[in-house]
Amino acid sequence: MALILRPFRPDDEPAALAAHAALAADNFSFLLDHREDMAWTEWIRYNERVRAGRDLPVDRVRSAFLAADVDGELVGRVSVRFALTEWLAREGGHIGYGVVPEFRRRGYATEILRQAVDLAHAEGVAPILVVCDDGNLGSATVIERCGGQLEGRATTGDGSVIRRYWI
Repeated sequence: MALILRPFRPDDEPAALAAHAALAADNFSFLLDHREDMAWTEWIRYNERVRAGRDLPVDRVRSAFLAADVDGELVGRVSVRFALTEWLAREGGHIGYGVVPEFRRRGYATEILRQAVDLAHAEGVAPILVVCDDGNLGSATVIERCGGQLEGRATTGDGSVIRRYWI
C-alpha cells in the first residue's frame, strides 16, 4: 500500500463528491466547508488559505485538509488542526479522518492517522487529541493502534458520547 496524503486537486472533484455522498449515510462530512454554491477550485483555494493561516474564519484554526490517495484513487481524507478552538478541545480534536466505505478494512485508516500524527508533530502539535464516537470500535482500534491513550468518554453538545484519546 502506497498511501499518500496530499492537497485536493481539480481532478478529484467527482470522486470527492461521491465520497461525500457515500459518507453522508454515516452522518460524516467528507468535504469540510464545501458548499454546493462554491466552485471546486474556489474550495481548493480556500483550503490553501486555511493551511497557510490566511483569512481564517473566526471559528477556524490553521489546518491541513488532505486527500488520502492510493495509486491515484481517493480512498479517504484527513483534517489536521494545528491548534484547538474551544469546541475542538471539547469535541473535535486535532485530527479528523474518514475512509470511503468501499475502501474500509484495508488498513487505510491506520495509515491516514499515522501520517496525520507525523504531520501534526512536524507542525509542533503535541500532545494530539483525537476523538471518535463511542460506538465506533473500528476508529477506536485505529487510534489505539497509532498510540492513542484513552482519557475517557464525554458527552457532546448534541448528546452523543465520544471517546477522547491523546497521542
